[in-house]
Amino acid sequence: MANNRVGIFGLGAMGFGMAGALHRAGLTVHGFDVNQDAVTRFQAAGGAPGDVATVAATLDAVIVVVVNGAQTEAVLFGTGGIAVQMAKGAVVVACATMAPALARDLAQRCADLGLLYLDAPVSGGTFRAADGELSILASGSPEAFAKARPALDAMASKVFELGDAAGAGSSMKAINQMLVGVHIAAMAEAMTFGMTQGVSPAQFLEVIPQCAGTSWALESRGPHVRDGDYTPLSAVDIWPKDLGIVLEIAQSEKFGAPITAAALQQFMAASGSGLGREDDAAVAKVYARNAGLTLPERT
Repeated sequence: MANNRVGIFGLGAMGFGMAGALHRAGLTVHGFDVNQDAVTRFQAAGGAPGDVATVAATLDAVIVVVVNGAQTEAVLFGTGGIAVQMAKGAVVVACATMAPALARDLAQRCADLGLLYLDAPVSGGTFRAADGELSILASGSPEAFAKARPALDAMASKVFELGDAAGAGSSMKAINQMLVGVHIAAMAEAMTFGMTQGVSPAQFLEVIPQCAGTSWALESRGPHVRDGDYTPLSAVDIWPKDLGIVLEIAQSEKFGAPITAAALQQFMAASGSGLGREDDAAVAKVYARNAGLTLPERT
């Protein structure tokens, strides 16, 4: 298989699943993370050994699955950054949510080093990441897509090709995150409002998914509230970051986004209440606390 040597930076919930999908597809995958335990775990599952300095020049693709644009920049261009160590013609696949302007800047800095760059945020959650069934919202040159294709095919069931320049992928991810964040907050608001009317979370989920008020977020996160299970599949603390990015972009365009701003405040309240590491459905606890409601507990 051509272009089959990959380095993936970030072995958290998403990155570890993506790394596993790459490995199962037959690519040689080196995993890196600040948490050495995650690296050891991945190598035990079949990940290739080797430190960054040893393998950097051999990589066809580097996939960066960190928290935000600042961490992406640090991986690429910070102390010991991978970009200056990569061979010319290799591709960087940047998967974090970031402002489109930063994606364009990172793409240019990579181009200055003779590297290809794909602006490629992902959507789909941890289970789809592990199954290689993500949606990837990507933009970049045809050459970048071609170089990254083996990795893209391994990680995703759908790759949206959104243009030949970086920034378009990040713009689409911002739109998606705006909707998902608002929908999760709206689910929490509607479910707890229902409780004030004598509608239990279980009854809510029997009815509303069959009605026009449903959404993917409601059907995905509502059962977490019903079951009192806030094991983090996607944590509360993701949303102050992602909706913050959305509002920064909106502000730069002088675009008012009041519904997004209201959702952000609820996630900020949840995080400030010590719920940041819980599943993002835990935003329902903010509504419940304010209304004096008792949510279901895990049995």
